[in-house]
Amino acid sequence: MNLLFVLDPLETLKIEKDTSYVMMREAQRRGHQIWVTTQRGIRSAAGRVTVRAQQLLLTEIPNAWYKVVASQDLFSSNIDGVLMRKDPPFDMEYIYTTYLLETLEQEGCRVFNSPQSIRDFNEKLSITKYPQFISPTLVTADVAVIHDFIAAQNEVVLKPLDGMGGSSVFRSRPNDPNLGVIIETLTQLGQRTIMVQKFIPEISDGDKRVLLIDGEPVPYSLARIPQGADHRGNLAAGGRGVAMPLTDREKEIATALGHELSGRGLLLVGLDIIGGYLTEINVTSPTCMREIQDQTGCDVPGIFIDALEKHIS
Repeated sequence: MNLLFVLDPLETLKIEKDTSYVMMREAQRRGHQIWVTTQRGIRSAAGRVTVRAQQLLLTEIPNAWYKVVASQDLFSSNIDGVLMRKDPPFDMEYIYTTYLLETLEQEGCRVFNSPQSIRDFNEKLSITKYPQFISPTLVTADVAVIHDFIAAQNEVVLKPLDGMGGSSVFRSRPNDPNLGVIIETLTQLGQRTIMVQKFIPEISDGDKRVLLIDGEPVPYSLARIPQGADHRGNLAAGGRGVAMPLTDREKEIATALGHELSGRGLLLVGLDIIGGYLTEINVTSPTCMREIQDQTGCDVPGIFIDALEKHIS
C-alpha cells in the first residue's frame, strides 16, 4: 500500500519517542510504501486535491533515520491511506487541512482519523459527552461564573480549549493572589471560553494515557507522572512516563467509549484519565505508542497497522 503521513517537518521529529515514526517503521517492515507531506503540501486546484509528497526509506541510523527516494505530486488514485499526524495547535490552518483531506476521502481515499470527526471532537470539550466519567467541570467565558465555581470546588485546574502538552494549564485556589489575572488572561477578559475542572489529587500517581485502536484498548497505559513542584504530568512539560497495566476503571471507560469513537472513524484515540476520571479525548495526533512498546514489549505499532490494513483492504 501507499501510505501518506501528514506530519510536522521531518527535522522536528524526535524518533526516540515519536509515535508516527514507529507507525512508519512497522508499515515499512510489512512492505508498504511510506510517503510524507506537511499541511502546506496539500492543495486544491481545478476541483482536484493534489499532495506534494516525498517517499521515504527509513534507516536504522539515528542521526540520518530516513532517505528521500522520490518526490512527486500524488492524487487520491495514488494513495491507499492517509494518516493525519500533524500536531496541534488546532487552529484554522488545521481545520482547512481537514477540509482538503475530506475531499480526498470523498474521492475514495481512506483518511485516519476521519477529518470530520477530528473537527467534531474537541479534545477538551468532547469529555462533556460522557458526564458519568468526568470530575466537576465548567466550560464558560463568564468570569463571575468561573469565580463561583472555584469557590465551590476549592482547588481547580484552568485551561484553554485549544492547548496541548500542558501549555497554559494552571492550578489554583480561591485565595490565590494570581487567580484574577489567570482568569483574565485565559478568558481574554471574558471573551474566550475556557475549561475549569476540580483538581484531582491523584495526578501525583500520573496522568494516564490509554490508547484505543479501532475501539479496543491497548492493555497498557502510560502514566505521565509530574516531577518536582510542577502539577502537570505531560511529557512535554517534564513528566516521567511509566507504562502500567490498565486498571478496571480505565477498562470501563475505554470500553464505554470505544465503539462510538471507532464508529466515527477515529482509528487511534488517546484517552487521558486521572484518578479514574476522564480528562481529555485526544484525536488529532495521539502519542505514547513508542514509550509503551519500549517499556512493556507490547507491539502497539503492530496492533495499529493490523487495524489500518483491515480498514483499507
